[in-house]
Amino acid sequence: MKIKAVLFDLDGTLLPMNQEDFVKAYFGGIAKKLAPFGYEPKSLINAIYAGTNAMVANASDKQNEEVFWDTFVSILGEHTRKDEKYFDEFYQNEFDEVKFVCGFNQKAKEVVCQTKEMGFRVVLATNPIFPAIATQKRIKWAGLNEEDFEFYTTYENSNRCKPNLDYYNQIVKMLNLKAEECLMVGNDVEEDMVAEKLGMKVFLLSDCIINKCGKDLSTYPQGSFNNLIEFIKNINNE
Repeated sequence: MKIKAVLFDLDGTLLPMNQEDFVKAYFGGIAKKLAPFGYEPKSLINAIYAGTNAMVANASDKQNEEVFWDTFVSILGEHTRKDEKYFDEFYQNEFDEVKFVCGFNQKAKEVVCQTKEMGFRVVLATNPIFPAIATQKRIKWAGLNEEDFEFYTTYENSNRCKPNLDYYNQIVKMLNLKAEECLMVGNDVEEDMVAEKLGMKVFLLSDCIINKCGKDLSTYPQGSFNNLIEFIKNINNE
C-alpha cells in the first residue's frame, strides 16, 4: 500500500531541543509570569504537571483543554479559572524567550517542503498538550509556518495524547486514509514509533532521540534529515 501522508513530530524532531532544558525554561517563564497574581511556583508547576498527566490519560470525550483546566482548577481552586487569560498572555509574549534554549535546523523546512512537493499530505503530529498559540510559536521557531501543514494537533482539537494509539487513529480518520498509508517521523521511541503498531511506517530522526525505555533501536529506519528525505523519496518504490 502506497504512502500518501507524512506525519511529523515537532519537539525534538522539526524543532531540535533538549527536553530537560526546554521544560526548565518553560516552567521558569510561566512561574515568573504568574507569580504577581498569587501563584507559588512549586504549587503552580505541580498543578501543570497534574493537568498534563490528566491529558495524557484522557479516555473521555472531553477535549484535552477541558481536561487540563478541570484538573488545574481542582488543585488550585475555582478562582484560578479566571486567570486563564494570564496563561494566554504568557504564550503570546514571554513564551518566545524559551526559543533560545531550542536549536534550529534549516533542513526541517526543506524536508517538509520537499515532502509536499513530492505530493504527500503533511500533518504536524505534535503531542496535543499545549494550546494552539504555543504550537504556532514553536512551528515558527522551527522556521516553518502553520500553512505548511494540512493540520496540526493542539489541546483544543484533540482528546487523546501520545503514546495512546487512538491519537494516531484519530489523525488517520481525519485524513480519510488507512494507517498503512501513513509515515510517522519522530524522535521519541515511546511516543512516536508506537504508531508502527497500527501499521504505519515510521522513521526515527536521530538528532535528539528520546528512548526512556531503552528499547532496541536497530529495528527502526533512522538517521538525519538527509537520510529522511532519501527515505521518503524511495518509500513507494519498495
